[in-house]
Amino acid sequence: MDNLTKTQRSRTMSKIRSRWTVQERLVRRFLKQRNITCRMHPKMRGSPDILLPKSKTAVFLHGCFWHACPKCYKEPKTNRSYWLPKIRNNRLRDKRSIQALKKHGWKVKIIWEHQIKKNIERACAGLSGKS
Repeated sequence: MDNLTKTQRSRTMSKIRSRWTVQERLVRRFLKQRNITCRMHPKMRGSPDILLPKSKTAVFLHGCFWHACPKCYKEPKTNRSYWLPKIRNNRLRDKRSIQALKKHGWKVKIIWEHQIKKNIERACAGLSGKS
């Protein structure tokens, strides 16, 4: 059972951002400090969170809940009829996006929310502005 009322839950969910999340800002700052050119939220097929044009790398920053992290995802206990298909569809969309980018010659890197929280340097290892 949810310990929030429907109104409280709605207000909480409405504050969840889809762009410029804390993780995105942290990774962007990490890249900028290393003089790595990046574009945030480019309008292109697959909608990666960050694009490294010089190395032709698309970076996805996945939230552990929203994209069902294999390490720390826990299925929701309430409103499962909504959340389980929602998260399954997120994963299917992720798979299609990654395949489309790779088909067009892009390298793809996925960084999970928990990796950024634990050690941003390790999470961003291998990202560079060079081809």
